[in-house]
Amino acid sequence: MRRSIQFCLMTALTIPAAAQAEWQAIEQVTPYAITGKSGAELYTSIGENGPRAGIGRVIAHTTFKLTWTRKYEPQADMSCRLTVARPKLIITYTLPRPTTQLPPATKASWDSFITGVETHERWHGETIKQMVKAIEAYSLGLTAADDPECSKIRLVLTKRLGELSGYQRQQGRDFDKVEMGEGGNIKQLILKLVNGP
Repeated sequence: MRRSIQFCLMTALTIPAAAQAEWQAIEQVTPYAITGKSGAELYTSIGENGPRAGIGRVIAHTTFKLTWTRKYEPQADMSCRLTVARPKLIITYTLPRPTTQLPPATKASWDSFITGVETHERWHGETIKQMVKAIEAYSLGLTAADDPECSKIRLVLTKRLGELSGYQRQQGRDFDKVEMGEGGNIKQLILKLVNGP
């Protein structure tokens, strides 16, 4: 199953430029306020004010809202064809932002930290965009035989969307495990911030 999903993701990246140009993801940053004058104080404030995810709070996270405009058309041969599959994708990155001016040394440390955290979150954003492109590539022109009511095609599409969504979520979990594990990039960024000025 993984190979077929990867193939579909690769196929999505080769969509003609004209088709890709029809939509673009809307990406936005939603900051949340933190306070502190040192790296340790800022990190403590993140722990107190960070967005909730799972059972606790996190430094940052990426969410998205995906809606589709689809047109299913019954065909003369009693099949159904999906002729329009246009996504609207909004990706939101929730990131910490100090509310007061930082001392120069702390600011330099903070800038390095937040750049690394945002890079991490935008990687998640890229996997979301790849997923949507894969869904678009699979959807457009999808046909189901003997489906004059266009009901079978929806079941086929829903099954595939679940596979692609599951693959994207697993990518994120695998990436986070490495990034936040011992010696991982996020772990290193946290240590530098907390142990810095």
